[in-house]
Amino acid sequence: NKPENLNNFAVKLDTSMQQQNSYYLDLIEGKILQPLKITAIEKGGFNSYMKSVGKLGGQNKVPRLSNDRKIANELSKFKL
Repeated sequence: NKPENLNNFAVKLDTSMQQQNSYYLDLIEGKILQPLKITAIEKGGFNSYMKSVGKLGGQNKVPRLSNDRKIANELSKFKL
């Protein structure tokens, strides 16, 4: 389900990430990471992406971090 307000959701998620990882804010302030940006994608878009890279179902792990924009660029194809 899409949050009613993506900006409010982004603030809450950012706060949660700071609480879970003590280095998160340091990485943003040091310009190692860019600040959190949320882009809504169509329902089922993530599953479509995983299927397109042959990783849907089974024992495949969800990608967590990446040093490039490859995953983000692929997911942007499903942007609302």
